[in-house]
Amino acid sequence: MRNVIIQCLLCASVTFGIWIAVFSIYLHYNHVKKQAKIQEKGNLFIWSLGEKLQSKPDSAHIPRAYNVRVERQSEDEPAEPKSLLRLGENFNYSIPELIHGYSTYGFNPIISKNLGHYRNVPDTRNVMCRKKTYPAKLPTASIIICFHNEEFSALFRTLSSIMTLTSQYILEEIILVDDMSDFDDLKEKLDYHLEIFRGKIKLIRNKKREGLIRARMTGASHASGDVLVFLDSHCEVNKVWLEPLLNAIAKDPKMVVCPLIDVIDYLSLEYQPSPIVRGAFNWHLEFKWDPIFSYEIEGPEGPTTPIRSPAMAGGIFAISRHYFNEIGQYDKGMNLWGGENLELSLRIWMCGGQLYVIPCSRVGHINRQHMTNHSEVIKAMEYNNLRLVHIWLDEYKEQFFLRRPALKSAAYGNISERVELRKRLGCKSFQWYLDTIFPELEASETIS
Repeated sequence: MRNVIIQCLLCASVTFGIWIAVFSIYLHYNHVKKQAKIQEKGNLFIWSLGEKLQSKPDSAHIPRAYNVRVERQSEDEPAEPKSLLRLGENFNYSIPELIHGYSTYGFNPIISKNLGHYRNVPDTRNVMCRKKTYPAKLPTASIIICFHNEEFSALFRTLSSIMTLTSQYILEEIILVDDMSDFDDLKEKLDYHLEIFRGKIKLIRNKKREGLIRARMTGASHASGDVLVFLDSHCEVNKVWLEPLLNAIAKDPKMVVCPLIDVIDYLSLEYQPSPIVRGAFNWHLEFKWDPIFSYEIEGPEGPTTPIRSPAMAGGIFAISRHYFNEIGQYDKGMNLWGGENLELSLRIWMCGGQLYVIPCSRVGHINRQHMTNHSEVIKAMEYNNLRLVHIWLDEYKEQFFLRRPALKSAAYGNISERVELRKRLGCKSFQWYLDTIFPELEASETIS
């Protein structure tokens, strides 16, 4: 009798285990099926602490400025960094990988890894853009991407999106510049995965940390395309993104052009469309996005009209290689990054060029929420801004020092070479820039 009872219990246990397995498979199948349906509808399935966040195609998000923001205290005191790491209400502080990823990369590395090396992003172009055609013969492009300790999947999605959504006949090459990364997955693992792009990618590894500015100059020196396209290492390009940029430069080689920068949310990695905006800045030399004037898109081209922009964000733009060299590349006396975007913007406008945003070109960019070596970056930005102020602002440099008096006697290195460049190029005054390109800045002279 005892043996019979034991056998019955064993049979019941086995049967129960089989039912549990079948039920688990059923639940998993339903979960996968539901996820596939969401992706087929064009929405992202996003794992975020047990919640499903779906994209809102109709919502518009203004991209965040690239520059590090600082909390202003007394003007005589050095600026202290303001925390840029903002975590959502549902953030689970108990997930070590997540908190480590935020502090290291500034965005959600778990979702980034789950997204893999490529994904389809929504076509955020205006309907009129989708109907536009471009000449069969366009200049070729060398795309330059510099990185330092970038999250592997984000970097590889940048490359995969370029290779998938760029016409090969206009893509001369992608030049990757590794600015002395420390992470192991950016070494042999990256080399291995780049083999699938053999023939199109050049990988340059700096032997010491140069910073973004000098790393980009290194990349440009190895380029052979007609046009240089500078891209950040955490982007995803959109459909027909390159042709509008190259077409504008083909018409005017002294026109420097930027795409509209769509937002890739740092928390969910959801791809969100940006409205049409222009680049600008204030007297603190902080970059910002400004709305455009309605009359600018009321002509026959409507929302496809190129938008004149006083400044560029700097992370993503295209410029004729010959013109880049002609106007003096970047200021190699600047450190790391910061301020180089405004310096180049002023030099373009004041020295005979033009700077435009091309609405029919869209590129997504992750709005990272932190910066490692924060104090080092702020120190570099102050140094770089001082170089810009003393070279380009003329008598208006006092507007900057009214707001940052502590920097008036700060060192900024030797600028004689850049001052001579300004003379040689026959550049106009900063007053001309204010009168002609950015009168809104002069109107904002009240100290704030």
